[in-house]
Parts: sequence; C-alpha cells; structure tokens
Amino acid sequence: MGAFARQARGRSSDHLVAQPDIATEAPPAPPQTLRAWQRRALLKYITGKPQDFLAVATPGAGKTTFGLRVASELLADRVVEQIVIVAPTEHLKHQWASSAARAGISINSNFTNADGATSSDYDGVAVTYAQVAAHPTLHTVRTERRKTLVILDEVHHAGDAKSWGEAVREAFKPAVRRLCLTGTPFRSDDSPIPFVNYVPDAAGFLTSAADHSYGYSDALRDGVVRPVIFMAYSGEARWRTSAGDEFAARLGEPLTQEQTARAWRTALDPKGEWMPSVLAAADRRLTLKREGGIPDAGGLVIATDQTVARAYAKILHAVSGEEPTVVLSDDPKASGRIKEFADGTSRWMVAVRMVSEGVDVPRLSVGVYATSSSTPLFFAQAVGRFVRVRKQGETASVFLPSVPVLLDLASQLEAERDHVLGKPHREKDGWDDELLADANREKNEGEIEPGFTMLGADAELDQVIYDGSSYGTATVAGSEEEEDYLGLPGLLEPDQMRELLRQRQAQQMASAKKRKAEAPPPPPKPQSTQERIAALRKELNTLVSLYNRRTGKTHGEIHAKLRSYCGGPPVAMATLEQLEERVATIRSW
Repeated sequence: MGAFARQARGRSSDHLVAQPDIATEAPPAPPQTLRAWQRRALLKYITGKPQDFLAVATPGAGKTTFGLRVASELLADRVVEQIVIVAPTEHLKHQWASSAARAGISINSNFTNADGATSSDYDGVAVTYAQVAAHPTLHTVRTERRKTLVILDEVHHAGDAKSWGEAVREAFKPAVRRLCLTGTPFRSDDSPIPFVNYVPDAAGFLTSAADHSYGYSDALRDGVVRPVIFMAYSGEARWRTSAGDEFAARLGEPLTQEQTARAWRTALDPKGEWMPSVLAAADRRLTLKREGGIPDAGGLVIATDQTVARAYAKILHAVSGEEPTVVLSDDPKASGRIKEFADGTSRWMVAVRMVSEGVDVPRLSVGVYATSSSTPLFFAQAVGRFVRVRKQGETASVFLPSVPVLLDLASQLEAERDHVLGKPHREKDGWDDELLADANREKNEGEIEPGFTMLGADAELDQVIYDGSSYGTATVAGSEEEEDYLGLPGLLEPDQMRELLRQRQAQQMASAKKRKAEAPPPPPKPQSTQERIAALRKELNTLVSLYNRRTGKTHGEIHAKLRSYCGGPPVAMATLEQLEERVATIRSW
C-alpha cells in the first residue's frame, strides 16, 4: 500500500490533513493550493460521489492538479486502493508521475504490460492508451483485483471505437471510480467517448455533457491563463504544376481549396523565403520578451513532419546563434529532451505534433504554428502550450500563416465546443489518433503530389489578432512597422494591450496616409484586364478586412453576404463589373 493510502484520514475545506503512521516515515507533501474552479469541481465531486465524472478545463487551467487532488481524497478515505492514470503519450505519463510525486502520491510510470504487476510501494501506475489497447484483459484483471480510480487524461482520445475506445471500455468497466479529464472534448467522428454522458441538444443530437466546465474565457477572466497575441503573416506564394503552368496566390485571399493548400504548403517550405522570415521575426519577438522582463522565455515551433522539423532547426540555429532542441516522436530520449528544455533557459524547441497536447513547459512564450493542420481540436491543443501563466501580465505570441481557417480559429479561441453524435454534414473539426502517427512519419513530398514544384513565397505581417479583434495593416517583413508590433511589451494587462494595439494601428495608418500624400503621383499607364482584376480584388479584400474588424464577421461570411446581395460567382471567377459592384456595395455598408 502506498504512502498516501497509509495516511490517516482528515481534511479541511482547502487541504487534506495527513499524518504518517510511523515516526520514521517521510511526511506527506504539503497540499497545493487549489484555484477557485478546482475547489468548486472538487466539492461537486465529493458531495456527488459519482462513479463517472467529466471535467472539461481549458489547457493550462490545472486539470492535473484537480485529478491528483481527487485521487488524494479517495485514497485517504479508503474509497479506492489504487490509481491508474491513462495518458495519450509516453511523455505525459511520466509527467503525471512527477506531478503525483509532488502531491505525495507514488505512481509507477515505467509499468509495462509485460510486468503485469507493480511494487506495493506504489499507489498506482501510469499507462498510455496504446498500452491498454495492446492488452485490455490484463488491465481488466488489475482493475478487478483492487478498488480502482481510473484517471483518463485527454479522454477524447478514447473515442476511437476501432482500438482505444473499446479497449478502455473493457479494461476499466470494473473500476470503482472513473475521472475523465480533457481540455477539448470534441471529435470529428460519431464514436462515443467511453464513460462520458451524452444528452440531447436543442436539435435532438446527442452532445457530450461535462460535470464541470472551465473554459478559456473563464480562465482568462480569472487570470489563470495568459492572453494570446496572434501574429498572422501573409505573402505571395508561387508554384509550378506538373503541366509546367506557374501560379501565384496570396495567403489570406479567397482561393479555392486546392490553391489554399498549395500556397500554404509553399509558405511552410523551409527552402523558401517565407519560413526564414517568420522564424527570424519570432526569434526577434523572443529576444524582446527576454529583455523585457521574462529572461527565460522559450519558443516552440510546431512542424508538420520530422524532415521539416530538422530543417527549421537549422534555420533557427543560423538566426539565433543557438542550437534548438529537436523533439521527434521516434526518439527514445524525447521525454528527456522536453524536460531538459522545460527546466532550462535555452531559446527554442522544434517538434512535430507530439508536443502539441498536454506537455507542460510553462516558460513557453512564443510559438510558430508551422503545420498544415487546421482542425479546431489540434489548434486549441497547440495554442494551449503557450497559455500557462506564471506571473501577472504575461502574454503569449503565436506566429501563424494568414489563411482564413486559422484566422477564424484564432479569433474564436474562446469558443467552447462539445462532442456531438450523428451531426449531418459534419466539418472535419476533430483530430483522429491515426493522424498523429501519420504526421510523425517521414514522407517524400514528391509522392504526395507528383510534379508540384514550390517556387517560393515572400512574407509580410498581415494583421495582429488579439481578444477576437484584428489590428494593423499589411507590412513587409523587416520593416519598421513590423518592428513596432514585434516590440509590444511582454508584460501588460489585457486592457493595456488592447489600447496599445489600437494606438499602433492608428500610427501605422497615419504614416501610410502621410507617405501617400507626400509621394508624387504616379504617371498614368493603361492597365490590362488582368491588372484591373487584380487591383479590384485587392481593394475588395482590404474592404472586407476592415469590415471584419468593425463587425467581427469572418472573411468568408462577408464574401458570402456580398454574393447574396450582388449575385455572381466566387471572387476568383468574378468579372470586372461584378467586382466593381461588390466594392461599391461594401463601401455603402
């Protein structure tokens, strides 16, 4: 029996009072002070005594602390005799064990299915969902033998009915208590998440129901998480098809799905100009944060696959003069590298998707979202790496491509979602576990789209998104105006940040107006149809951006509204006359 299970029972409103039963036994660790949401959730749990409990709390809010406090209470009251913690990755199960040790709970995170049992010195084990799926019967037997609390971390992973979901249900059905934790309870499929309650919504669809929820907006209001400033970079991308045709398109403009994918992928190419420019800007932002009161501020680049991760690391080494920590999924030392980075003061870490979920590195202040994943689940988990608050006034900065889907996700960061079953015409707004494994495999880009050649992309700061609002106008990378935004103080209260961004935007627009007034008028020259269409598209997109900032409507919604007023095809196929009509219409709104 573990140390906590041997302690005498007793609690106050805020902490557990425990005494070792022999004088030579080490005293238990002092209880960690709970946040208000954790106290409310704990009270609800203790009074309700549920077998199943789902706590949804935004990344960075303290789900681990809450889960371990529940475990402490149940062990001390003899409600359970052992703990099983199930996590998505190897790194996270070791992270859970370290946190448990600080709470006075002994967890064996090196337990394997081959072991079958563990020392009685431990209060329990930490395993991965993959371990459970590999031998669910073993875990069923272990659960049946002793009264067990199962903590299912990031439980949305258990919704995969083909493997993890069925195994989790089989292995832990005999558990006395099951505590489900997640920051993102939504999925893209109709596989119910085990041990989660579903209730009909207003439309009659079954929707996951949390027993306690604590969203990003709540945590932001309470000062539990940092606000995030998104630096969205645009630029013109150029590529050649297998037929030899060359195309150019600007990130952020209305494009077809295929054009957006190609422009986005071209921008992320480490051999082009866009990524080096953005990484240099991100490194500059990191330097200014370190000089402005956060000396150990760290940065994280989230890459699509291992090949580009290594390439980005080389660029960062050249930019910063310091070799980044590279974390790859097939590296047996990955967990050690993450911990070493978390405990140190080095500047940058580059990783594939495995660092996007649950990994706790509180000093991360600057991020680069250099992946083509656009699901709300993955985006929320990735941004969650940067919101862990350490002291009042800290902000996080995330650099990302200026593509509509990411801009919408950035502006709707505070939106709360649930898992809905049977929803028709479902958008791909979740992330299957197979995608994680697929992303970690090295790929030959030529095999994905034979004949597609990336020619390059330039970068410019398109806009800054903060608290759901957009600030600034496009400015080229390396300009003084870009430096003004990169130099935003890293320690500011939310109201101060909003006011400062408004001031920077006003100054930028005033400077642009002055330059335009002082510049000599250009000599008139005849324009071709292509040039006139391009100019009208640019004018229309500028007006749409301004309308977006004024109303909060997405770019897609505004373009759809214009089409409903004026008729005609999408912008990419509109005629001169149709574009002129849309420009005149939006100016009248």
